Amino acid sequence: MILKGKKGIIFGALNDQSIAWKVAELCKAEGAEIVLTNAPVAFRLGTINELAQKLDAQVISCDATKVEDLDNLIAKSQEILGGKIDFVLHSIGMSLNIRKGRSYTDINYDWMQQTFDISAISFHKLMQSLWKADAMNDWGSILALTYIAAQRVFPHYSEMAESKALLESFARSFGYHFGVKNKVRVNTISQSPTVTTAGSGIKGFDEFLNYAEKMSPIGNAPAEACANYCVSMFSDYTRYVTMQNLYHDGGFSSVGMSGLLMEVGE
Repeated sequence: MILKGKKGIIFGALNDQSIAWKVAELCKAEGAEIVLTNAPVAFRLGTINELAQKLDAQVISCDATKVEDLDNLIAKSQEILGGKIDFVLHSIGMSLNIRKGRSYTDINYDWMQQTFDISAISFHKLMQSLWKADAMNDWGSILALTYIAAQRVFPHYSEMAESKALLESFARSFGYHFGVKNKVRVNTISQSPTVTTAGSGIKGFDEFLNYAEKMSPIGNAPAEACANYCVSMFSDYTRYVTMQNLYHDGGFSSVGMSGLLMEVGE
């Protein structure tokens, strides 16, 4: 068990479609002790309490946009787990503009600010709270889930693209400081389009899922495989990987044109 004895916090497990849900299950199977957390609304909309019961893990409500909530989560997690934290997964993202059907060329800027706060700035707030509490063990690992729209245009991804770009920048910048302080590594994983509650809400998602499958030489990476990758990044086998945006997308990010798509057009 490659996480035996390690302690972690998992953000974002909403239901059994969530990548964070699958990460939590695998962390537990690999010997880790975890605390689950999500925003108060997720307790009404999802089934996180079922996961907590299944994994014999405690769950703490936390609005990741509020520093006081994060400080409380980190303090309580250390009490529950009996020490400092070895790994953290930030799997949080939401765009009000997408949810409410506003196009990128007709953005509601108040909603955009909320999108940035929820999807990206929360990551900086989390890391700053961990830093100030000196809550991370030496050689710990902090991960956030991102998407290639941070680098390329996906018209219906709206301002989530800028959110992911900001998220990745925070990982690099805070990764430097955490590395110098106590060798904690900070990375982002750029995952294939995945059937989750959040992903499925994007316009044309099913068509794009099929497109990405044809563009990727070995196909889209499923959520279970992403969980495997996350666990490997939490383990001691990846101690010297930090400040990286790691593509986990079946090769999609390196392909210019797919033969399968060219055949479809013939």
